[in-house]
Amino acid sequence: MFAVIKAGGKQYKVAADDKITVMALEGEAGAQVTFAEVLALFDGEKSDIGAPRVAGASVAGEIVEQTRGPKVIAFKKRRRKNSRRKRGHRQDLTIVRITQILTDGAKPEKAKSAAAPAAPPKGEAPAPAAAAESAEAAPAMSAAAPLQAKPPAAKTARTATAKPAAAPKAAKTAGADAAKAKKPKRAPPAKTGAGKGGRKG
Repeated sequence: MFAVIKAGGKQYKVAADDKITVMALEGEAGAQVTFAEVLALFDGEKSDIGAPRVAGASVAGEIVEQTRGPKVIAFKKRRRKNSRRKRGHRQDLTIVRITQILTDGAKPEKAKSAAAPAAPPKGEAPAPAAAAESAEAAPAMSAAAPLQAKPPAAKTARTATAKPAAAPKAAKTAGADAAKAKKPKRAPPAKTGAGKGGRKG
């Protein structure tokens, strides 16, 4: 049995367990969707063509993935005008797996999901396994707490060691100034007695 449905302005031929790619639909992966616009139904020799839709027919599906199509580039250029325009586009798409083809106004069956174990009623105590897990988690958290706290003594030790480091620097600069002061000044060069363009005597 297969059907022809309309989705996003396009027509799709679908059967159970088929995967189709349609224009973007709302919902996350695993959500149930229903296509109400069924244009035709074919079941062996029997066929039912709608005018424009088949009354009471619908197609149920499940969203597999939200994806995007390939990039399409629209490039325009006008000669001798130095005019160019380049734009890219990626269409949002949804991949849907067809689960059921329904007729006569039937409603889709909800898929059985592996749900988490239900919480116990208010009057009852929690299961022993859950109690053991919570007891194991509590000491682990309390043991981790002291590791996160930093002792304040470390800060004071840092500041105490940082202050005396400035003293040797001052001593170095004082020694350098003293060495500069002790250097004798150079004597000016002796005059030879020869003037400009004159001969030495």
